[in-house]
Amino acid sequence: MPSTTLEAHSPLTAADWPAIAAELDSIGCAPTPQLLTPEQCRDITALYDRPELFRTTVDMARHRFGSGQYRYFTHDLPEVVDTLRRALWPHLLPIARDWAARLNRPAPWPDDLDEWLEQCHAAGQARSAQILLRYGPGDWNAVHRDVFGDMLFPLQAVIGLDAYGTDYTGGEFLLVEQRPRAQSRGTATPLPQGHALIFTTRDRPVRSSRGWSTGPVRHGVSTVRSGRRHALGLVFHDAA
Repeated sequence: MPSTTLEAHSPLTAADWPAIAAELDSIGCAPTPQLLTPEQCRDITALYDRPELFRTTVDMARHRFGSGQYRYFTHDLPEVVDTLRRALWPHLLPIARDWAARLNRPAPWPDDLDEWLEQCHAAGQARSAQILLRYGPGDWNAVHRDVFGDMLFPLQAVIGLDAYGTDYTGGEFLLVEQRPRAQSRGTATPLPQGHALIFTTRDRPVRSSRGWSTGPVRHGVSTVRSGRRHALGLVFHDAA
């Protein structure tokens, strides 16, 4: 596998994080620059066929979550997955703390990701929540939240691993926000290969006449029309 080290001049470091934070404030999700090469994307996709890397496999149709399949990694994460997660953490942390301050909530997240994960484990959330998803024609993912207990980080990321419009069609990432005293708003976003989309885990601050209120958010995937779609999900809290 190619080197996975993210140097100081990496796309994440060079990204316009104020613009990303503003877009998260506006619609609840925001894209990043390209983080992975097509070759790295193919290498991660190939991991799906190595069951020893995963703690469990979920058939979505069986559980009425939609249609398709995903696998949760064990804590022994592949280097590229672990590196991406750690590289994102210091950029997402200030946004999470700002959201908590606006909503007058605790912000229990330390600077160090490992310290936060230790808190998750002490609270009974000790299973890896990093996920590799595979969809074929006709597959989809019902809108949901990746909330596994009281220990929660309000942002997560998904990285497209196949070329949208070439390797597959359809399969757009869906975000549905329940707006205060208004109808829900949906946002559909294609995932370019190697790019991440940062999005809201559970809810986010929305300005109201009384200051700030919570905007509940769910996410899913629209129906894949053709081809095969893979994605890497990075969650910053562990599962119960």
